[in-house]
Amino acid sequence: MSVKKDQGGLTPKQAHFARCVAGGMTQADAYREAYDPKASTKSETIHTLASRLMARDEIRSRVDSIMAAKDRAVAASALSDRDKVLSKLRFWLDGGVTDSNQLRAAELLGKASGVFTDQVSITSTERAPAEVAAEIERRLAALVAVEESEESADGEAIH
Repeated sequence: MSVKKDQGGLTPKQAHFARCVAGGMTQADAYREAYDPKASTKSETIHTLASRLMARDEIRSRVDSIMAAKDRAVAASALSDRDKVLSKLRFWLDGGVTDSNQLRAAELLGKASGVFTDQVSITSTERAPAEVAAEIERRLAALVAVEESEESADGEAIH
């Protein structure tokens, strides 16, 4: 008996397995969901069979493509939410009629989609301990020189 395969060359059970893995299930749980093994099937056997399925290129490819599609959908949704919030806020700013519930909903949606987050860029430079020590000594010497010049100008020490 021949099982009908889809365009990607997967059987319905293999396709279901791929959808389950892409949806966040473990490989073993996805195998149990898609293939419905007997209760007497050992856990080690299920793990082995699930691992063998994931090792197949066409299944791995399907999982990757499903996950990529989900990522694109999430990004599109976030962009859409961001656009909605910004357009509503612009409308209300220009004198459109608002009520506090609409404004609060826009605020919450904006926070959820990251409209109101600050982007901070931190740049750090790795320096050797000897460089740091030399920099500290240079700064201390500069401070001492400033203090000495003030003392000589005033004629007395400032402490």
